[in-house]
Amino acid sequence: MLLVISPAKNLDYDTPATTDRHTQPQHLDHASNLIQQLRDYSVQDIAELMKLSDKLSALNVARYESWSMPFNNDNAKQAVLAFNGDVYSSLNAQDFNEEELDFTQKHLRILSGLYGVLRPLDLMQPYRLEMGTKLTNSRGNNLYAFWGDIVTDDLNRSLTEEDQPALVNLASNEYFKSVKPKNLQGRMITPVFKDWKNGQYKIISFFAKKARGLMCRYAIKNKITDAEQLKNFNLGGYQYDESLSKEDTWVFTRKEV
Repeated sequence: MLLVISPAKNLDYDTPATTDRHTQPQHLDHASNLIQQLRDYSVQDIAELMKLSDKLSALNVARYESWSMPFNNDNAKQAVLAFNGDVYSSLNAQDFNEEELDFTQKHLRILSGLYGVLRPLDLMQPYRLEMGTKLTNSRGNNLYAFWGDIVTDDLNRSLTEEDQPALVNLASNEYFKSVKPKNLQGRMITPVFKDWKNGQYKIISFFAKKARGLMCRYAIKNKITDAEQLKNFNLGGYQYDESLSKEDTWVFTRKEV
């Protein structure tokens, strides 16, 4: 079973990493190509391309300029510890022991506009490049064209190492569009998290992101390799709702926050 999540916009490079263990991203050659292109953009260009403030644009222009290889523990940080959004606060990888980190490294993947696919312990230098960015490049008009089959092929290599090849899509639509589901070599399961509001169950983005992280944490802490066992997920008050689920779209509901 392979869990797939999105990155986060917020990054934490101030808090010391809880482990020195690390690996290198597998698509640094492609990432380097994107960095070289982004270095030609001014602060104003980045502001217009990514709809950012001048302050954030200047920060990211500086990031592109300082991005350099090789990656090491002095100039980079493990991806699962560097991202700092809602999914990652619920995942809370900072408290994983060595055995749990091993499981995480094998069974979790992070999709990325710059790095393509990241393993949790892959070192990462700070960046901002969302997968939906309409960055015209040598391969097409956006990052989906740039990454082409690379993301799907990477996930398939990981799926072939699984005893029960199943991909659990806990990523946002923006990021999962970089994956070609018809080409995946395994079952694809999409959990959906809904909260009770105004007399019906609805997807509430903030809570759904938290729930994605909690499901990853549940799988890692319980060392789940059979996706069917995720139906027992019960963190945060969620429960599997068979009546709302259909085939491999599994709905988890919660009445009270």
